[in-house]
Amino acid sequence: MALHPITDSASYLARHLGPDTAEEQVMLGALGYGSLAELVDAALPTDIRLTEPLPRHAPLSETEAQARLREYASRNTVLRSFYGQGFSDTVTPPVIRRGVLEAPGWYTAYTPYQPEISQGRLEALLNFQTMVSELTGLPVANASLLDEASATAEAVGLMSRAQRKGRRVLLDARLHPQVLAVAAERARAIDLEVAVEDLSGPLVGEDLCGVVIAYPGTEGDIADPRPVIEAVHARGGLATVVTDPLSLLLLESPGEMGADIAVGSSQRFGVPLFYGGPHAAYMAVSDALKRQIPGRLVGVSVDAEGAPAYRLALQTREQHIRRERATSNICTAQALLAVTAGMYAVYHGPEGLRAIAERVHGLACDFAAAVRAAGGTVLHDAFFDTVAVRVEAARPIVGTLAEAGYLVRAVDGTTVGVSFGESAEEGDVEKLAAVFGASLTAGTRCIPASVARQTPTLTHPVFSTLHSETQMMRYLRTLSDRDLALDRTMIPLGSCTMKLNPTAGLETITWPEFADMHPFAPDDQAAGWLALIAELEGWLAELTGYAKVSVQPNAGSQGELAGLLAIRRYHVANGDMDRDICLVPASAHGTNAASATLAHLRVVVVGTAGDGSIDMDDLDAKLAEHGPQVAAIMITYPSTHGVFEDTVREVCDRVHAVGGQVYIDGANLNALTGLALLGRIGGDVSHLNLHKTFTIPHGGGGPGVGPVCVAEHLVPFLPADPTSLDGATPAAVGTGVPVSATRHGSAGVLQISWAYIAMMGTDGLTRASAAAILSANYVAHRLGEAFPVLYTGRNGLVAHECILDLRDLTRQTGVTATDVAKRLIDFGFHAPTLSFPVAGTLMVEPTESEDLAELDRFIEAMLTIRAEIDEISGGDIAYEDSVLHHAPFTAWSVSRDDWDHAFTREQAAWPVPGLRRTKYFPPVRRLNEAYGDRHLVCACPPPEAFDLSEENQ
Repeated sequence: MALHPITDSASYLARHLGPDTAEEQVMLGALGYGSLAELVDAALPTDIRLTEPLPRHAPLSETEAQARLREYASRNTVLRSFYGQGFSDTVTPPVIRRGVLEAPGWYTAYTPYQPEISQGRLEALLNFQTMVSELTGLPVANASLLDEASATAEAVGLMSRAQRKGRRVLLDARLHPQVLAVAAERARAIDLEVAVEDLSGPLVGEDLCGVVIAYPGTEGDIADPRPVIEAVHARGGLATVVTDPLSLLLLESPGEMGADIAVGSSQRFGVPLFYGGPHAAYMAVSDALKRQIPGRLVGVSVDAEGAPAYRLALQTREQHIRRERATSNICTAQALLAVTAGMYAVYHGPEGLRAIAERVHGLACDFAAAVRAAGGTVLHDAFFDTVAVRVEAARPIVGTLAEAGYLVRAVDGTTVGVSFGESAEEGDVEKLAAVFGASLTAGTRCIPASVARQTPTLTHPVFSTLHSETQMMRYLRTLSDRDLALDRTMIPLGSCTMKLNPTAGLETITWPEFADMHPFAPDDQAAGWLALIAELEGWLAELTGYAKVSVQPNAGSQGELAGLLAIRRYHVANGDMDRDICLVPASAHGTNAASATLAHLRVVVVGTAGDGSIDMDDLDAKLAEHGPQVAAIMITYPSTHGVFEDTVREVCDRVHAVGGQVYIDGANLNALTGLALLGRIGGDVSHLNLHKTFTIPHGGGGPGVGPVCVAEHLVPFLPADPTSLDGATPAAVGTGVPVSATRHGSAGVLQISWAYIAMMGTDGLTRASAAAILSANYVAHRLGEAFPVLYTGRNGLVAHECILDLRDLTRQTGVTATDVAKRLIDFGFHAPTLSFPVAGTLMVEPTESEDLAELDRFIEAMLTIRAEIDEISGGDIAYEDSVLHHAPFTAWSVSRDDWDHAFTREQAAWPVPGLRRTKYFPPVRRLNEAYGDRHLVCACPPPEAFDLSEENQ
């Protein structure tokens, strides 16, 4: 295989790859290989390798890539957005835009599974949860979901699980169209009966698990939800309310009205329209449902010294551990956007938010009054920000307003919806009213007293103390300083690739021509967006060997679900109604089984052979037993065990032979890009993680994008446009169903992946894969004697990651993989993936972006820790007295007067000389994980909880 040398030291490829040519040779020499090509040839099975070169795309420079993106942006026509339908005009405070959305300390952070080095982002997410809880009047809120439509679907699933006897769900016909479409099809996928109904009359029918109520409705109308809530409770069902958080500054909270669940989108709390996403959805639940809530949940616990400390509670990697029994398949949510929305609430506070809500509402009332004064028909008397006007023909008015610079909604042929956002002004009211033949008229409040908010909200001091820009700037810096993100250190997580994110792509996401585009703007206004998305989808199809790609899934979990729904619907269209078994190898990604369950497939596990590969004998046995019922197998390639299995083609052939489809999880494509094609080695469908292989940042747990790629026969089953379905009528057999609220999902971050591919070029992407393989094998080789590598493939090599096995050391010394993970904090490292996919192990993925010095720094840390373990095994110190058992150490813990440990302060905090000038101290000691689950607190604690002075202990 030819790997082209790096000839331009200023190219993005040279900037992206950590090791330079000289370092690369040092690493290859340690492994005994003369070139990258030789190493790759030794590692990859020959029968999966590309037999013909990919279409060659020459790389662009960073300047050229931005110029191309400027050209795409210039093709978009961004009107002032008065469209609504779940997406509102908002203003991102510059201090938050610069301090969160565009700040590497926030966008390069990983999901806060390791709480000691995540206290900053955990506090920020707890602010978000507290905001949602107080606005909705429900005691427990999660740390974000993906979008409003899929959050509603999650709520339906939650009601179904909680009310096991009911198999029927009612959806309010007043919900936004995209919410109806996604929620209805997701409900049908799990075999629920769906009815879309006008809920103004009495509830009809039995066997209800729950009802979903719009508050306000898609036309802006406000109806008191209490009669419906009381009626469904009387029938033994649950009530979900879908609501706009800004409206809840003026409307009584769903919890106060008796709702069990509230969901919605926090987009209008300072998050740009982004042509549809990413936006942080939310869910809040009653106390009775708190242990079934899907997604991430930040809770308050204590550390080893009794100090308050934050952690993920209950749901930590729940979908990985519980697999098919998980409450949700969501792994990546929208943490970065939740932080943005939460900080928006902190910055404005309750008075500021109420002022924004009152102003928006007042402008809407003025517009309605003007239309009525001119003899026009306003459809609803009670509304918050959206006014529906009856006209003879909607389209001409929408067109006239577009010419005047305004984007409004044609709700139907004779109804125009005008939705007011944060930047709207009186001058806009005047111009909008003029098109309806009206002039500016002062209106009166349009919220009935029966639903006007009476309860206080956002009462925690965090929402009342940080309103100057100086305070906010320092607060954001304080929180980010408590964290370890990629801007500070290597994050060596297996299966969660943390590599360089291209600034040249990142800084374009907030360009107004991209960021301010409404997702339901006509295609002729979004020509640049559509061209960029089409080019990106085309590139991804080339790089995977599939016929077509959809970027609609807004997380890897949703890509998995979209792929499995495509397979399921394909079988149904072919009359194979009984194919409902999904084979999931024990070595597969943990979300796979949860996704299969959400697609209403029964999971059958295929065992693992001694070398970590799929057990072919067990596969044969499962195929023999279930053949006619097998819908699919889900495999991960390279495997989650970090090897290139040489039986992958054979696995695909055997499943195809019984009529099943092959789903290849593409989360690890960064080890294959340019070297092999998933669609050519036997895959029928794959999802990719743009937040892994294609450099969209993890953002502390999101955003993610999980495109789904399919072979030709599955193209009709790709995700449908959610606005093309009405929810009441099931999607036609032979078609796909939507999985996200908008046609292109989280479009607003696609420029990052576009820029990465454009700047790397075909040859650069191939070289990056080879460099990732080199880095992983170098680390495995250097650490293999101290920490055995659990699984290897051809020629004793690994793929892009390796599993370090600590189980024997644990048996000998008591030192666990958790101890090593916590001790690494003292060296300034985020831990590798802990105890997944094999308990008692650490999975390491260094990526191609880390230079030799950083790899060696990690290796030094691990070898130093091994020496500390040897002190225990040699009898020099008891495990209970060891530095490993007590790690990590805060600055206070090693600075205060009392020190009663058998080891020195220097060994605790500065175990290697390189830390003397560059030292990270975690803000808390080791977390008490069990305490946090026993005492579940998921909102901001009072300030006095952090008073650790002696008189308060």
